[in-house]
Amino acid sequence: MNKLFRVFDRYFPVKKPKIKINLFIYFLVALMLTVNLPVLAVNHTIASPSLVKLAKSPSDLLIDQGKTLYDAGRFAEAVQVLQQAAQAYKQQGDRLKLAATLSNLSLAYQQLGDWQAAQTAIKNSLELLPTEKNQQTLQILAQTLDIQGRLQLATGKTETALATWQQTAEIYQKINYPIGEVRSQINQAQAWRNQGFYRRAVQILLAVNQKLQAQPDSREKAVGLRSLGDALMVIGDLTQSRTVLEQSLTIAQRLQLPGEVGVSLLSLGNNARADSSRSKSLGNNTRAKQEATTAINYYQQIEPSASPITQIQARLNQLSLLIDTQQLSEAQNLIASIPPQLNQLPPSRAAIYAQINYAQSLMKLSKGQINSKFKIQNSKLNTPVPNPQSPVPNPQSPIPNPQQIAQFLANTIQQARTLGDKQAEAYGLLSLGNLYENNQQWTEAQNVTQQGLVLAQSSNASDISYRLEWQLGRLLWAQNNINGAIAAYDAAVETLKSLRNDLVAVNQDVQFNFRDSVEPVYRQSVELLLQSPVAKLDDKTLDKARQRIEALQLAELDNFFQEACLQGESVLIDQVVDQDNPSTAILYPIILPQQLQVIVKIPHQPLQHYSAKVSQTEVNQLLTELRKNLINPTTTNVVKTQSQQVYNWLLQPIEKQLAASGVKTLVFVLDGALRNIPMAVLYDGKQYLIEKYAIALSVGLQLLDPQPLQRQQLRALTAGLTQPPAGFPNFAPLPAIKSEVDLIASAGVSTTSLLDQQFTREALEKEVNAVSFNVVHLATHGQFSSIAEETFILANDGPINVKEFDNLLRNQEQTRTRPIELLVLSACQTAVGDNRAALGLAGAAVRAGARSTVASLWQIDDESTALFVGEFYRELRNNKITKAEALQLAQLKLLRHPNYQAPSFWSAYVLIGNWL
Repeated sequence: MNKLFRVFDRYFPVKKPKIKINLFIYFLVALMLTVNLPVLAVNHTIASPSLVKLAKSPSDLLIDQGKTLYDAGRFAEAVQVLQQAAQAYKQQGDRLKLAATLSNLSLAYQQLGDWQAAQTAIKNSLELLPTEKNQQTLQILAQTLDIQGRLQLATGKTETALATWQQTAEIYQKINYPIGEVRSQINQAQAWRNQGFYRRAVQILLAVNQKLQAQPDSREKAVGLRSLGDALMVIGDLTQSRTVLEQSLTIAQRLQLPGEVGVSLLSLGNNARADSSRSKSLGNNTRAKQEATTAINYYQQIEPSASPITQIQARLNQLSLLIDTQQLSEAQNLIASIPPQLNQLPPSRAAIYAQINYAQSLMKLSKGQINSKFKIQNSKLNTPVPNPQSPVPNPQSPIPNPQQIAQFLANTIQQARTLGDKQAEAYGLLSLGNLYENNQQWTEAQNVTQQGLVLAQSSNASDISYRLEWQLGRLLWAQNNINGAIAAYDAAVETLKSLRNDLVAVNQDVQFNFRDSVEPVYRQSVELLLQSPVAKLDDKTLDKARQRIEALQLAELDNFFQEACLQGESVLIDQVVDQDNPSTAILYPIILPQQLQVIVKIPHQPLQHYSAKVSQTEVNQLLTELRKNLINPTTTNVVKTQSQQVYNWLLQPIEKQLAASGVKTLVFVLDGALRNIPMAVLYDGKQYLIEKYAIALSVGLQLLDPQPLQRQQLRALTAGLTQPPAGFPNFAPLPAIKSEVDLIASAGVSTTSLLDQQFTREALEKEVNAVSFNVVHLATHGQFSSIAEETFILANDGPINVKEFDNLLRNQEQTRTRPIELLVLSACQTAVGDNRAALGLAGAAVRAGARSTVASLWQIDDESTALFVGEFYRELRNNKITKAEALQLAQLKLLRHPNYQAPSFWSAYVLIGNWL
């Protein structure tokens, strides 16, 4: 096989490690810093303070120089200059300027990931500030606290950061500096969000918007609106984000501020790109294409009067988008225009990232051509060491070959070394290692990746570290070093866990793609663990594999809500099965590229494992067809055939053991597209699974405080709509809702009801906080989607988003002694065309805070729903059965009804969470 020139090894020889490979992979906790994937933007998630400006004096020239270097992204050089300035002010005895300089120094240290030096500098700065406060000292104090808050958030001290920014806002308000106050409030919103208080964060951002709207047009207002728009983009509110960004653009255009116009257009382009990516993941290809075109139009509107870095970021984003949408001819036409712009950028972190992103786009275009169009010669490089500022290669070929890309990346890495920017250097090494990996040059790729990993860890760049660990795992796996690969994947997963809060709030400088950048780490890790011969898969390995899948499911939910969820006390499911409910078995199906693996827990037995040799594509295709047929009452025979195939994969190998063990309930921890299928419908050739077992679903391996329902004290808050609100024509009337509510009451449940016009968001919130209940039953239309913003239930005054509903219940939990026992969503459905929509159902169950959730996967005839609901609550009153068994009996009631025997009527209902 032809090989790349060993560009890196010739100029940057890697010292061979003297320690074992797993010692290279250690765990560091850090804030996700600014690391660019092929899409770039300009604003941090945190509204970053500028370096504090001071009155001029001869020594102040060093401050000017340091600010220039910092603004240019040359952080290591900025540190050196600011250290000189600090020494000069110390010798002069100027405590105020020394304090300001030290806070500036802390900010520069933070950019380099040197938390200890940053903490020392900010501590010394605050100690130097005088106790008597005037306008000047208050301004310096506020900006110093801004910088301290950023450091606190970066090091995981979210509550402390929030308090610091609240103090900062008070100071800015006192000195009448509204833009500083706005910046502090945007930072507070980020801190609230990191703690899981989504609604509070949104309220702050809306208040910021109102405050900005009341101000006269100015550069500061345009910048503030753009920061707000970028923050809204992070939390997934793309519609409101776009509105605010358009206002920022309008102001910048009216005031003729070309630099701000360019940056606002860049943010708008990134907003449209995010919308395109989201629409594509939902299967809405028409909207995805429209939004991609909109994004490109925004990028193309950026004029030469914008800053050079804004122009090149727009070009690079456009190039990446063209490649992602397979517009390859347009991408090739754009390539030639980028190198001249890159050559104009002075050395800086921003310039290095731009070059790396350009190289990554070139790698995507040239991938697959390595051994075809662009042949790699087996020869030695005989050119001199590239000048760190040598021009970007612009070959005559429309797409540079991998050899040229390797040379280009070597130049870029050298620039990062010259700047002393370890983080940028690690990012370059990540890309170069990936280039070697693509060409199967395992030794070169491993050496480069290991060196990058050391740099990333030493600069606390955990978001780069996990990708280097993941890359190292792939490389070791390719070389059949299974133990080393497992260690590397373990390290990548641990680093991802450390990033849990930050990963879902990725800086605006990163266009994060969960399905490409995180999900494969978990799936490949499990595949690696389970690839050993069955005899070698001991209980410890199987437990590790299922824990890894649970970590993926939690990460999916975090990504769904754009914040970390599932916090709090919990109990392992195994403990519940072995001690409290020994008639329950747990099944963990895992969909891998070439196999469907199943891990089973039977009470008081070790974990068991089996697999089916079927590809992920085949599994997904069958599940998609089965899901379509399930909602059609006339396709029962087809459903039986298809569901029997799924039964054979998941249950046939263990069915005799289950029967012999006395198991009555099956709990599934489902993976991927299996979530779209109700397990009750699986068919063994004679019976549906629901005819043999009660069935429940679990989001993970843990339950929040599992306790049986107190049946003699059922108190339900019921709410329903017989007619959908105006503006929702796709939802049909539900005339049997009143009958459904009456049947709940006739089953002996104490009810408080909100029907039709009574059922508003405000009324629901009032009742939630006033009524003592343990069941919430919502008989109204709703939709589950893989996007949180499109997961909702309908009230008479409009949709209640899943995040809002979570806050309704959270408010109630603060004043009650017991959580909601059961949430029932009886008329909901998964979004049409969204193959991951069941994630919204899991999200609703988790965010509701209820111990158990019963919901429908698709909309069912409301008369059969009323019959089902009445039977379910009658059975629920029986102290001798579990909630899962009550659900089973209610479903069997429909199955045995002459009008509702088809699976489309009875199988849609699922129980998530505590089945006791």
